[in-house]
Amino acid sequence: MSALKKTDKNSSFIIAEIGTSHNGSLQRAEELITAAADSGADCVKTQIVFADEIIHPNTGEVSLPGGSIRLYDRFLELEQNFNFYARIKELTEDAGLKFLASPFGTKSLDWLLNLDCDSIKIASPELNHFPLLRAAAASGRRLILSSGVSEMIDIEAALETVTSSAPSDAPPAVLMHCITSYPAPETEYKLRLLQTLYQNFNKRFNIALGVSDHSLDPLLVPCMAAAICPTVPCYIEKHITLKNDDGGLDDPIALTPEQFAEMTAAVRNTGALRRTSGTDAALAALREQFGAERLEAVLGDSVKRLAPSEAANYGRTNRSVHALTNLAAGTILTSENTALLRTEKILKPGARPEHWNDLIGKRLRNDIPSGEGVTLSDIE
Repeated sequence: MSALKKTDKNSSFIIAEIGTSHNGSLQRAEELITAAADSGADCVKTQIVFADEIIHPNTGEVSLPGGSIRLYDRFLELEQNFNFYARIKELTEDAGLKFLASPFGTKSLDWLLNLDCDSIKIASPELNHFPLLRAAAASGRRLILSSGVSEMIDIEAALETVTSSAPSDAPPAVLMHCITSYPAPETEYKLRLLQTLYQNFNKRFNIALGVSDHSLDPLLVPCMAAAICPTVPCYIEKHITLKNDDGGLDDPIALTPEQFAEMTAAVRNTGALRRTSGTDAALAALREQFGAERLEAVLGDSVKRLAPSEAANYGRTNRSVHALTNLAAGTILTSENTALLRTEKILKPGARPEHWNDLIGKRLRNDIPSGEGVTLSDIE
């Protein structure tokens, strides 16, 4: 497919997720931003990382090209100062793109707000981080929420929290259908869910929709989303990297600049065809390109369930209540000795975030090792 002019961009909004692929290098960040701009993206997204806002040090290890490392230590390596993100924002806007970032707690959110952003990205594991959702929504910025490793009830709770916390003149939230698996099997996306999400939530919450895609094919899921998304523009998010073996946490599933440019052009063309000739014509063109069987497998059914590739991580990738230090039986739980963290690798999940207030002020009936989850059954 040939690239389109900028005037054809109104049917989609394409987010180039550089995440932490900059590896702490502003030069590398600039190269990624330039690649995103040259590839036709509308927006560059990064992540404001503080390890303590995400996981406990005892959460376990992750395998990287250089060997295994504590996941907590990897996040520590990715921490940067405020000026680093200010420079990324400046470089992004100088390239003519929108700046976007994910916070993971109140400190990173404060930094993001001080950068004078107009939108905030909430990653899938933070969809149930209700204190973060309330604070982000109260800022009045547009929230873009990914919905990986979640059930319909989780999405509804997040949207209710955001809506009730936002000022009346806040822009509508954007809900990004997502599979939290790296890579995500394309056949698990079930893109008919976009219509389900629209029917269930748009009337109540006036949302826009899109897809955050972690599958390996550069074109299939993004183009199909552009063909059938019930709202315009359709938001499309894909990771971008300079090389897949550069050592970033998400680099193995990211698109190279050449692939990202190919995706952007294809998505724009699909959107233009849909706008001029309708959804059926756009799907017919994709069916000819990818084959009817493959297309139908990605469309799937319209029932929201945990995808097989992410189901085992439900309750572990999401936030729950964890002990910040060794807590002896009889200890009174506080917001200083517990936190809402991702469980991740080897720890026991705790109570869901909506029960955190039920735990505060209660006395433990048993010992809780540092990092382990704290549940309702652990209190007297």
